[in-house]
Amino acid sequence: MLDPQGLYEWEPKGLAVVDMALAQESAGLVMLYHFDGYIDAGETGEQIVGKLLDSLPHQVVARFDHDRLVDYRARRPLLTFKRDRWTDFETPAIEVRLVQDATGAPFLLMSGPEPDVEWERFAVAVRQIVERLGVRLSVNFHGIPMGVPHTRPVGITPHGNRTDLMPGHRSPFDEAQVPGSAESLIEYRLMEAGHDVLGVATHVPHYVARSAYPDAALTALEAITAATGLVLPSVAHGLRTEAQRTQTEIERQIGEGDEELVTLVQGLEHQYDAIAGAETRGNLVAEPADLPSADELGREFERFLAEREGDL
Repeated sequence: MLDPQGLYEWEPKGLAVVDMALAQESAGLVMLYHFDGYIDAGETGEQIVGKLLDSLPHQVVARFDHDRLVDYRARRPLLTFKRDRWTDFETPAIEVRLVQDATGAPFLLMSGPEPDVEWERFAVAVRQIVERLGVRLSVNFHGIPMGVPHTRPVGITPHGNRTDLMPGHRSPFDEAQVPGSAESLIEYRLMEAGHDVLGVATHVPHYVARSAYPDAALTALEAITAATGLVLPSVAHGLRTEAQRTQTEIERQIGEGDEELVTLVQGLEHQYDAIAGAETRGNLVAEPADLPSADELGREFERFLAEREGDL
């Protein structure tokens, strides 16, 4: 493997500020991380990163070599053309930033497009950064599409070796093999190296998975702040306002829908309530519910998504 240090460079001013912060934070810093490009139902991770960068002071600490890591032909960056020439290029940026919460407490945020290549080398580079910057806990977050209704609380699947930081939540999965991601590989490699990692995956209703679903982002953010002690009221307020607006719009669209769509949502509600009731009673066998078949669910999901995309 080539030297992982060749994948990134430090920003001297930002690194100096981190070193000063570490002198005050003897326990170490929290690092949040999320990459665009993998499964992120409801744009859960994307919304959190956007709100953090829009509402909180931050500065770059380290930059990754995007020219080595991003396949431009797979995800073509945008160029702006005005009249007779190119005037702007949206350069992909994978960066580690130092951010301050509402109390001035420092934490790190790593974000950008998911690397297309050199994942193992990238994971080692991230581990080096974690160790150099004194990271005590790394937290990743995203949304996963699930057969759940929007009328019930957003569920969470915690993962990593610090799931104890999220009491009251458990994984609904036993074992599964899924396509990998750089985000998950980093979690796996950091745990192998003995570092603490927490993953937060929120459950997003299938029928809104391709659109921004602020409820999922808000739920993930609240879980992150509870686990880390970070204070992020401005971010939470923005997501809460957008969540209320989105729920109103979903209800309007469902109200204008046909009986099949209403039946679909009601079926998901019955399933959710039956499972929740079984867990409360300590019985994992849910009561029978008259639910749509898998094929019916799939057809309704696809139709609803197609109609929503057609309105954009």
